[in-house]
Amino acid sequence: MKIITILGARPQFIKASALSNLINKDPDIEEIIIHTGQHFDLMMSDIFFSELEIPKPKYNLNISSLSHGAMTGRMMEEIEKILLIENPDLVLVYGDTNSTLAGALVSSKLNIPVCHIEAGLRSFYKKMPEEINRKLTDHISDYLFCPTTVAIENLRQEGITKNVELVGDIMYDSFLKYKQTYKEDSPLNLLALKPKRYCLLTLHRQENTNDFKKVYSILLTINKLSKKYNYSFVFPMHPRIKIFLEKNFFKFQDFENIIFITPVSYIEMIELEINAKIILTDSGGIQKEAYFAKTPCITLRNQTEWIELLSTDMNVLTGLNENKIIEAFEKFIVDNNNFNQNLYGDGKTGQKILEKIKSAKKEL
Repeated sequence: MKIITILGARPQFIKASALSNLINKDPDIEEIIIHTGQHFDLMMSDIFFSELEIPKPKYNLNISSLSHGAMTGRMMEEIEKILLIENPDLVLVYGDTNSTLAGALVSSKLNIPVCHIEAGLRSFYKKMPEEINRKLTDHISDYLFCPTTVAIENLRQEGITKNVELVGDIMYDSFLKYKQTYKEDSPLNLLALKPKRYCLLTLHRQENTNDFKKVYSILLTINKLSKKYNYSFVFPMHPRIKIFLEKNFFKFQDFENIIFITPVSYIEMIELEINAKIILTDSGGIQKEAYFAKTPCITLRNQTEWIELLSTDMNVLTGLNENKIIEAFEKFIVDNNNFNQNLYGDGKTGQKILEKIKSAKKEL
């Protein structure tokens, strides 16, 4: 059985590691990886392949830094050429990036079955590009592997019930495997951070970072909190954000309590998440990792695709509203330990997906 896996961004590398490691041990399956190049920076891409022991991509398309339409179109063109050469039995796509949609569209047009891992997520916010990607991918996929019962219900509401499987969250597999794999030169040690005496910030969503006033407002709020409560804030900056701030003449030195650092590896991020007092993020993946790490999360968005997290009260949606951010922060300083629900499975999602894929071979 020949499988092609299409990857392009940091969260997909993390998800793929759990399944690719299992596939690599199976003598009956050949996996070929296409890396679209959507994340091209060393710390956003290359290091994940070596650190998470993902097989080296056979194809690297080096497609990045384009508009959404141009990027998706270029990816489709190049992926189609590869699929025609390789003629796989199945194409695996993960999550909700442009790489995901491009791979699913091309495969479906070539009548190659598509397997969507992390299917059924919905934020119900159509202005978010990821929402369009995930929804379209679900509707053209042949096999849909869902992380939660909420995702199953979302698909049912849209009339999708065939070959839908509840398998748990594949990111949980990776988190459990690497959560104690610390490095001596990790940011925690290099920055002399004390556990639970700092907070972690990530920021990359288009709706939050396409306007300098918005970014500046968030960082001003963070700086106020750090001074009032004497917590440092560690901010691993996406390369695009760093360039954006520099172009707008942002004065990093004026935000002395925010520690601006370059992107970190997956293992380093896990260590930062576990030891942080509070995480502030607009990332979908890091919302889950915060829950895995038992660290409260302030989500800098007005909606989330991981709505089950809200029921725990350990994830609060604030958007960019300063009062809501401060209120949530003050709550989590004292109330931060409601992590007793098993929301995302048993950490064996990769094995369940592999078994389903192998059984599906009879239908192919």
